[in-house]
Amino acid sequence: MFLNAGNDLGVVAAGVGSDLFEVLGLNPIYFDLDKDKIRNDAEVELRKVVAVLKKYPSMKIDVRSHTDSRANDAYNMDLSNRRAQSTIAWLVENGGIEASRLSGQGYGETQLVNECANGVDCSEGKHQLNRRSEFIIVE
Repeated sequence: MFLNAGNDLGVVAAGVGSDLFEVLGLNPIYFDLDKDKIRNDAEVELRKVVAVLKKYPSMKIDVRSHTDSRANDAYNMDLSNRRAQSTIAWLVENGGIEASRLSGQGYGETQLVNECANGVDCSEGKHQLNRRSEFIIVE
């Protein structure tokens, strides 16, 4: 177990398999349509992840990135892998986190958080919810 109630981030207990964003109560980091660039609003949340990783130097996380269902499956898998890599690069380059503490993978559109699958008419706001990165504690 890494995080305990009462620390300066107001975090409850968390361990291996926990999503750091859920544990910390952070806003998810989202991506623009067809982009892998870290947005300014995501940088705010990523700085909080950096703070936790610095506080717990033995913690390792797996960045799991996703797309919405628009575009074909192969393209979305590639795009989500690029999103995972750009997220990791940001943590290393801007946060000073050792790359050995980070892993990542793209999941394309295989883990949608809503009904917005291929052929389903959804609003841009609903599609946005699927274009995200998650931060899973692995060690």
